Amino acid sequence: MKNARDNQLSDRRAAAAEAKTALLNAYRAARIAAEPTETARQAERAAITAAREERRLGRERVKLEQQANVEREAAERQAAAHAAALAETDAREKAEKARVARVIEDEAARKSARDLRYANRKARRG
Repeated sequence: MKNARDNQLSDRRAAAAEAKTALLNAYRAARIAAEPTETARQAERAAITAAREERRLGRERVKLEQQANVEREAAERQAAAHAAALAETDAREKAEKARVARVIEDEAARKSARDLRYANRKARRG
């Protein structure tokens, strides 16, 4: 099919300009039509981002709580070990004092027994 009219340069330019205008109008119409869905998509992305951030903050909060628990348990273990060491030291000191007291009592008992023997011997001679 041939064009009925004569295809001059000015006609071709006018047709190209009309085509460009039609494409531009179609693009603008498509953008306007897609604007509500684009807005909804952006809102959905924002909601997803906010939820992701909330989950990240929750994980960090849990991690900090776990770290605080570990530190608290370590401090409790250290305090218990320190208390056990003090108790052991006190027990050793008490045992040492008791041993020294027994040695002194034994020495005093031997000395009194010896003095008694000397006194009995002197009484027999005397």
